[in-house]
Amino acid sequence: MTPEELEKRRLAQETRNERQVWYFLAYFLFGIHFIAFVMIYAVRHAK
Repeated sequence: MTPEELEKRRLAQETRNERQVWYFLAYFLFGIHFIAFVMIYAVRHAK
């Protein structure tokens, strides 16, 4: 393994990790809003 190859591999792994963090954040925020809308619906339509 040359240093260049190691650097390329590290950058690829870093990009992959960053993408996973963004996906996690997106799902997390979507989930929170989904739950909030369900709660608002439940409260508004409660007898």
